[in-house]
Amino acid sequence: MQSSTVRTLLVRGMIAGVVAGLLAFALAYVVGEPSIEDSIALEEAASAPAHEHDGAAAEPAAPAEEEEELVTRPVQSTFGLATGVLVYGVALGGIASLAFAVCLGRVGRLRPRATAALVAGAAFTTVYLVPFLKYPATPPAVGNPDTIGKRTTLFFLMIVLSVLVAVIAVIAGRRLAPTLGNWNATVAAGGGYVVVMALACLLLPANTDAVRETFPAALLWEFRLASLGVQALLWTAFGLIFGALAERALRPADAHPAGQGPEAVTSTPAAHAG
Repeated sequence: MQSSTVRTLLVRGMIAGVVAGLLAFALAYVVGEPSIEDSIALEEAASAPAHEHDGAAAEPAAPAEEEEELVTRPVQSTFGLATGVLVYGVALGGIASLAFAVCLGRVGRLRPRATAALVAGAAFTTVYLVPFLKYPATPPAVGNPDTIGKRTTLFFLMIVLSVLVAVIAVIAGRRLAPTLGNWNATVAAGGGYVVVMALACLLLPANTDAVRETFPAALLWEFRLASLGVQALLWTAFGLIFGALAERALRPADAHPAGQGPEAVTSTPAAHAG
């Protein structure tokens, strides 16, 4: 594939990422933000008695000005959320478009739309869904703040491991295809991925302190389902939009009859009229 074509696919992948990010932001704002607001309110209510108890035990101190927030909650839930989702969409759109350029023509006789859908589905599964099953999302301000670094490291470790095992599974499937056939090789590679990731889920430590036991289970799952829905919408929209853009970009130049480009077609009636 020529470098100019790869560059075109990269640009269109980033455009598709922007549009998909806008759709994901709308869903996150409508569905996800209410559960975040409720979670923050619960955490503040739970921590208030402790602060009041500490304040009663301590000696009265001179009043001090409250520290002003650098970024207010309304800004976080609107501009901040939109910026984060759009940057995420553009970055993953660019990476997914490069993966599409590598996979095109190498995963069977699939059209660009089908290849884009396959890449988007595989990316959603390996980058988000499988790590989510082991380390599901938790609302902000929930959990032990002292272990947030450890929990973040484990989550990204799970992402790297999932992507790496998926790449190895694809390579193994291609190597086994001449011997087992495409279908059997695909099933064997997919089964190997599932087995390895299941073992990883069993061996890696759990986030036992991510959420306190008294936190409402219904609110927690409302947030997690919203997070899962936002990611599913992001990757579904990207796959559909980028598939259409990529198919147009890769359309053969000889789509018109030989010797009849768009200019020739439009000039033919005038020639007959003369």
